Amino acid sequence: MMAAPAHPKDMLTQVTQLWSMLDEMAESTPESYHRFMQQQLEDAKQYCAPPEPHLCLQTHILDPNEKSLFINLCRWKRVPAPKSPTDPIPLSAGPLEEVSDKAGKCIMEIYSIIDIAYNPTVLQRENQAEMDHLIRLTFKYIEEHYNLSLSHSYHIATFTLKGSLKRMKQSLGGGPLPAPLFNKNMRNELTLDQMKHNLREEDCNNATLLLNKDVTQSKVHLIEEIASMELPEEPITPAYELTIAKDANRKPLKIELKVELPKVSSVSECELSISRDDVIVEVPEKYRLQLDLPELVDEEATTATFNKGKGVLLIIMPIP
Repeated sequence: MMAAPAHPKDMLTQVTQLWSMLDEMAESTPESYHRFMQQQLEDAKQYCAPPEPHLCLQTHILDPNEKSLFINLCRWKRVPAPKSPTDPIPLSAGPLEEVSDKAGKCIMEIYSIIDIAYNPTVLQRENQAEMDHLIRLTFKYIEEHYNLSLSHSYHIATFTLKGSLKRMKQSLGGGPLPAPLFNKNMRNELTLDQMKHNLREEDCNNATLLLNKDVTQSKVHLIEEIASMELPEEPITPAYELTIAKDANRKPLKIELKVELPKVSSVSECELSISRDDVIVEVPEKYRLQLDLPELVDEEATTATFNKGKGVLLIIMPIP
């Protein structure tokens, strides 16, 4: 059962109490206050740190279309650790992406990539058998969430990440993901304490037995998808066209700069900075364009107009 959202008045009361406590701490024990604030800053720094690659698994999608699948398992402190061995393991998952690469002059290699992030403590398995169980549960999650059938065999790649680091960060934090997933089909899994109990009874070195073991005893969710934790998107460089208008004697009169901003709906979103020799057009979290101008311009006489229908910003910069 989910707790009801806190009433705004209750939240305000809690915030007021917190500030009063901090004020008292700052006055009575300034050293403790300093340590507390330093710890908060350190925790915030770790929370804002991006995900890091841990290892890459290679397996195969059997159905609906057979092809290779690379699973990037990543460490991310922003993903909470399970509160106890009986609790579900939170994860953050990116979209399933299809990639085409040239494997030769005339051969195109098609494969899929997915990024899965866990808290670093989850990936610190005590032995290979426990790690294998975590991988199996990851496979189960992918199969049910994306409606796929995966091969039960896999190998750990020699590289820790398939694709670029930038792509992985955008995949895990660049857009909203579904709300926490509680799929009724996920109940047929082992919890962590049951896993450890089974490992004591079985030969932990017998990886083949563990790979093929049918884990259908528990009715407790083991994997829980958490809501997306967005990272700020890196602004992209927009398409643009720069031309110099000249008179009949070929003397430069003005510079016209057209910048395509299809994601912008109003000129108020644009930030324009112009000096005599450069121009910067910026739309926070969407676009950024910085150009060195071929001629010195009169920044005071510069004008800018935005065509909302075409999504084009026109900047006219007179040349003195």
